[in-house]
Amino acid sequence: MVMNMERFERQDIVKKLRSQIEKNNHIIGVAAGSGLTAKYSEEGGADFILALSSGFFRQKGLSSLAAYLPFSNSNNIVMEFGVIELMPICKNTPIIFGLLASDPTINITEYMKVIKEKGFSGIINYPTIGLIDGKYRQALEEEGISYKQEVEAIQIGNKMGMFTIAFVFDKNQALQMLDAGADIICIHLGLTIGGRLGGKKVQSLQLAKKLVVEIFDEVSNKKPNLIKMVYGGPLNKPVDVQFIYDNTNIDGYIGGSAFERIPAEKMILEVTRSFKGTDNIKYEELMKKIIGTMSTSEDYIDFIKNYVNLHYRDEISLNEISDMLHLSRSYLSTLFKKEMGISFTDYLIDFRLNRALEILQNKNLPLITVAEMVGYPSYSQFSKIFKKRKGMSPREFLKSNKTTI
Repeated sequence: MVMNMERFERQDIVKKLRSQIEKNNHIIGVAAGSGLTAKYSEEGGADFILALSSGFFRQKGLSSLAAYLPFSNSNNIVMEFGVIELMPICKNTPIIFGLLASDPTINITEYMKVIKEKGFSGIINYPTIGLIDGKYRQALEEEGISYKQEVEAIQIGNKMGMFTIAFVFDKNQALQMLDAGADIICIHLGLTIGGRLGGKKVQSLQLAKKLVVEIFDEVSNKKPNLIKMVYGGPLNKPVDVQFIYDNTNIDGYIGGSAFERIPAEKMILEVTRSFKGTDNIKYEELMKKIIGTMSTSEDYIDFIKNYVNLHYRDEISLNEISDMLHLSRSYLSTLFKKEMGISFTDYLIDFRLNRALEILQNKNLPLITVAEMVGYPSYSQFSKIFKKRKGMSPREFLKSNKTTI
């Protein structure tokens, strides 16, 4: 018999998260489909673990969309693997129940009492109707299966003293969930791309960032201290999430495939191939292998983003990168802007200046040194670009922010 585990109280979770935010740390939530993922996510510093039925199916080698198909009952799956597999492993981290609020076989209030009794610390509306559109969504709504039920579930959870996270897709839903008392509003940007089972049709990072800013500007007007997070879509690597963080007040990131499926796919594939050939893969050989096997637009864009992240302190040109990838510069430039929604030059400038801002806010260094640290050996060039993008020179920035530096 599985013992009910001790749950974390809502006020304690909120207090801990706000403490992280005050220290300028980002909040991280991991949707774990197995005890192994949960164990190492906790060790890695995850602030909470989400038990979602999509995670369960990912561990079976299926797409996250399997949670939306009639293979089995989503709530039953989460209850079983959450209690048996996650709770015994995660003793120091809150576990959040992925609740299918439109399940017609449950009384939502009574079921949430069971969720609390079993030791779950909170709920999140998942699977969510928000991912469904078109004629199917219309048919569901006509049958009373709607996003409204998810809002009501968050409201009930709030009244019961549970910690609540709300997936939202637009301003209206965000405001509804805010009124329902959600502790965290998380903008869901669609199924996570990347790997072999990821969603294929996604927004560019620039468009995703624009949507996120628009929604959070709206809700922040009503509740300035709201905890704001993002999930899914084009965000599957730290550099992507950093792009969304830059110049915004977003507090954190929730991921599932990014922590579980994508790393596992890549590592298992490469390790198996290594043993097959008994190769001792070195860095240079691996880089050649990666470049040699690139075949999709996503592969090329990922390489460029990672290259910038590693080498932004050095001189970088698209010509150099296009030579490495054996592609024409014009093609790579067009591809990058199409996929990212921003030119390579603007991306590189923004990346460097945001790293400079981080240094200026946390270290007392000569401005010429800061310029060199982010790839500008000429201070005058750095100052000119900084003023054009930020509306003030680096020295003016230092003076206006001297109380925080």
